[in-house]
Amino acid sequence: MPVKSATSMQGTKASGTTPKVTLTKAFPTPFQNVVATARTCYSAKGIIEDDQISLAAEGRDSAIAQSIYQAGHHTTFQHAQFQFSLSGISRHFVWSFLHSHPFYNSEQVSQRYVRLDRDSFYIPPIEGPGLDLYQATIELQMQAYHDLRQALYGVAESEYFRIFPARAREKDRYKRAVLRRTQEAARYVVPIATLSYLYHTINGITLLRYWRACQQSDVPHEQRSVVEKMVQAVLEHDPGYELILQEPLRSEDFVEFPWLHSDPMARSGFREEFDSSLNGRVSKLVDYKANSEEVLASAVREVLGQAKESLPDSEAIALALDPSRNPAYGEILNLTIHIKLTRTLHHPGYTFRKRLSHAADSQDQRHRMTPASRPVLATQLSEEPDYITPSLIHADGPSLKLFRETMDRTWEAIGKLRKRGISEEFANYLLPNAVSVRYTESSDLLNLHHKHRMRLCYNAQEEIWRASLDEAEQVRDVHPRIGKYLLPPCTLRKMAGARPYCPEGDRYCGVPVWKLDLSEYERLI
Repeated sequence: MPVKSATSMQGTKASGTTPKVTLTKAFPTPFQNVVATARTCYSAKGIIEDDQISLAAEGRDSAIAQSIYQAGHHTTFQHAQFQFSLSGISRHFVWSFLHSHPFYNSEQVSQRYVRLDRDSFYIPPIEGPGLDLYQATIELQMQAYHDLRQALYGVAESEYFRIFPARAREKDRYKRAVLRRTQEAARYVVPIATLSYLYHTINGITLLRYWRACQQSDVPHEQRSVVEKMVQAVLEHDPGYELILQEPLRSEDFVEFPWLHSDPMARSGFREEFDSSLNGRVSKLVDYKANSEEVLASAVREVLGQAKESLPDSEAIALALDPSRNPAYGEILNLTIHIKLTRTLHHPGYTFRKRLSHAADSQDQRHRMTPASRPVLATQLSEEPDYITPSLIHADGPSLKLFRETMDRTWEAIGKLRKRGISEEFANYLLPNAVSVRYTESSDLLNLHHKHRMRLCYNAQEEIWRASLDEAEQVRDVHPRIGKYLLPPCTLRKMAGARPYCPEGDRYCGVPVWKLDLSEYERLI
């Protein structure tokens, strides 16, 4: 198999933003550990230690490493963890690649709470008039961002002090809290080229997959640049990985590649068809296991060794889901996947079709156990603006006008870049956070319950909150004995007898949500 050494791999030389990648934490001898764990499986003498492994070129241990890799026995590669600090990377890359799978952990700077600066944007390797137009469009978007932060202050302040009337006596003290609400909405105009920095931790097999798949759409240039630096850093730490390192697949090797330049009319037809199917919802329930309540009840009885006569369906479902019966829901830690009875929640399943902004979906995808078939974004785009408008902007006429004008001018600039010969890959970095993303998402009940517990909180980002509310209402309609327990954390804690009801401390939203039915949920900020 093709192998590159740490010294022969060449970094990207094109102009544009240069990502910074640092390996901050790692196993001391990760590749020796791969072989040590493999040999332990067949050891009659107990645990094989890393220092017992020799990776000599023609040695037994090197042959074992290559053999298990080729055979697909990859669990041994999962033990070693690598923590990277990444900066100078776009949020589009994070959405499209780093967070598009479940096998990672990230802590990323928040756009909701950290104000953006004018030099915080990824610049692709373009030059001349195309670069001038690209940067001028970012300047336009940033000006709109700052203008919206101020323009929305009045309506946000009014709503904030309606919720917290006692705080109105000290308005200056809460100015920062109000500005955060305006900032959350204003960020919808900034481009997905916005730079991010984060800690990102993965295991060895995930890194190998990154390298093999790094030239797929939407952003193959940036992906190759970042992942190459990650691989270089690991090879410098432990050259043993050279034994099994494969070359990346070419962009044209991926099945999506021929569809990247599909007919724009077909794209428009897809969007109309998709949006019509939502029936006015953000997230539409399109499929579910019809017998979920009965299957869940049966599974509970199996765990407890009970007959239906002694434990009827409704009672069994309550044992699994009712916080007043099941103390797991009053815990700070999410223990449901570790407790035998609540693992029965794996059996019911639900599928939703949804449309969110790129910004909101970047948060939705962090729920890695509610997987989705997210698109090659370029295949859903055409020349017409296609975006989500936050409720706070809808509530203020001048802000809505500025927002729409910025969207129109952004799409116009993207079109001009394409006509100048700039690739769609690079032009699309100018797409705003508001750009629509359409996809289908599925989940078992265990992980959907946890997601709704987090995202039905009034502190959750507005769009993902609305999507979760849509989902909870529809599950309640088809499976009322299950759906009535899809609730925010404060309500579940109240039912469990845990205090305080709200676990957010001084981040309390100001609304006693635990007193409300789902049908009464409303929010502007």
